[in-house]
Amino acid sequence: MYDIIAIGSATRDIFLTSPLFKVLRDPEHLKKIGFEGGEAQCFALGGKIEIGPLIFATGGGATNAAVSFSRQALKAAALIKIGSDRPGEAILNELKKEKIEPFVIKEKKVPTAYSTILLAPSGERTILIHRGASENLKIKEIPFKKLKAGWVYVSPGKIPFPIIEKIFNHFSKNKTPIAFNPSEYFIEMGEKLKPLLNKAKVVFLNRGEAAKLTGVNYSKGSEIFKKMDELVDGIVAVTDDKKGAMISDGFNIYRAGVFKEKKLVDRTGAGDAFASGFVAGLIRKKEKCDKGLCNPRNIEYAIRLGSANATSVIEKIGAKAGILTKREFEKSNRWKHLPINIIKI
Repeated sequence: MYDIIAIGSATRDIFLTSPLFKVLRDPEHLKKIGFEGGEAQCFALGGKIEIGPLIFATGGGATNAAVSFSRQALKAAALIKIGSDRPGEAILNELKKEKIEPFVIKEKKVPTAYSTILLAPSGERTILIHRGASENLKIKEIPFKKLKAGWVYVSPGKIPFPIIEKIFNHFSKNKTPIAFNPSEYFIEMGEKLKPLLNKAKVVFLNRGEAAKLTGVNYSKGSEIFKKMDELVDGIVAVTDDKKGAMISDGFNIYRAGVFKEKKLVDRTGAGDAFASGFVAGLIRKKEKCDKGLCNPRNIEYAIRLGSANATSVIEKIGAKAGILTKREFEKSNRWKHLPINIIKI
């Protein structure tokens, strides 16, 4: 039996860097043409852009999370679908290297999911993704009888809703706590997502995603969080970049700051790192939130581990390079203190 199984997307990533990748911030005009955060990344149309050395890595919510769990000394597995190709083999080899049990389904006709990340000097990035085999998971391919764990972490990408719903029903029936990190594809489903939110023990969203799901204006942070708390029966965590995160267990609201990064290099995987670090913290502390009530010390520990993991990740290129080991987190004074305010609901 595993401590946790991560289910969802797996990608082969290539990072392109250039000083000519510019980030524009113009809320007044950009919001009108569909950029909800008021920001965009751009480069000269028709130009020839010089780039730095190519950087190859792997990503995808499921494999990123599985690496976090394994490095935190948890017995971890990952259920993913890849192509029968070299990118797929690279993902599989990395899982084995990280001591993660691979429940891997190989697709012969569809290639492994692939991402090209345009990385600006500021660490901001735009991700171009081809979902490939990752979104082609079928019910008959899932070895449900072998998927026995203390927790399950679901980061679905664009796996069809009926597949994810059956995965939720299976683990919910077996009383396995579910951590859910929905993709934009799922968030756009709106009301249809409610049954999954109700079954989840922990739900992770960033502020923009939460605004879209709740229908509350992005600028109204407190209202977004209040609405999310109504939608999710378990713990809800809403991250907000440099402003930190807000977490609710239904009894208390935890407002957390962030650890200061040494240098912002690449934001890719920061959300996955926070979510998987948070869940690893709950598992490490054996936090069950009996009758919905959680031990505040355990929640604070989980927030601190998630925040430290995210900060470490953005200091290196790629979603996995900076993921912390158990020793790195526990032995470094850097991660000992994080400002967290607790407010009773």
